[in-house]
Amino acid sequence: MGLRDVVERTPGLRTLLENAYRVYGRRVEVHLDQTPHHIGVILDGNRRWAKAVGGTTAHGHQRGADKISEFLGWCEETRVQVVTLWMLSTDNLSRPAEELVPLLGIIEDTVRRLAADGRWKVHPVGALDLLPQHTSDVLKEAAQATADNRGVTVNVAVGYGGRHEIADAVRSLLQEHAGKGTSIEELAGLLDVEHIAEHLYTKGQPDPDLVIRTSGEQRLSGFLLWQSAHSEFYFCEAYWPAFRRVDFLRALRDYQQRNRRMGL
Repeated sequence: MGLRDVVERTPGLRTLLENAYRVYGRRVEVHLDQTPHHIGVILDGNRRWAKAVGGTTAHGHQRGADKISEFLGWCEETRVQVVTLWMLSTDNLSRPAEELVPLLGIIEDTVRRLAADGRWKVHPVGALDLLPQHTSDVLKEAAQATADNRGVTVNVAVGYGGRHEIADAVRSLLQEHAGKGTSIEELAGLLDVEHIAEHLYTKGQPDPDLVIRTSGEQRLSGFLLWQSAHSEFYFCEAYWPAFRRVDFLRALRDYQQRNRRMGL
């Protein structure tokens, strides 16, 4: 059992550490003068957190979902403008029904709560045609209901895969030009990266400055493959349900200390 597990199971110790981290977090925040415009987050570790605390997989997913509003509040406080939350990959759609169905229900409830909050502009990113119709409808309704909100734009990545997104973008580009009567030769002559970017799920948005992955895994797993070409990456040991404000501030501090060379 790791230290985080011991803390999670010991309320008194957890309270003591939370107070200490709160003081430390304020000290870190004072020195933050450069924050990302767009943060992408791979919400990883729900199942492992649940196993560590003796809970069910559904309990882990629910605790992870409950963390989202709190996290968005931290982003709002630090003037982040766009947040992309990877909640379900295209690969996850092949999980057993006994896990996938409750997870989709949790995602639907979470998206409804985000829309009802009134602070966020919810924008679905993903292959909605691969999702159950009910889930797709919830995502579209949330986007429509929050379209005029001026708060943080929240990209809800559900049924998302980076390769799938690029394939969808190219397909959309080809269909657009086919409708205009553009020949393949003409399209090949004018095609550039901006043409493809205009057909991504995140079109019109800044690329992520910072990508955070929780749970200690150090890979992107296909998250925002195109958009993250010049992003900074921050890998955190905490499972997503246990991700704290101090962890977030540490990520921002680390980002601030980077010398961004934009791929050089």
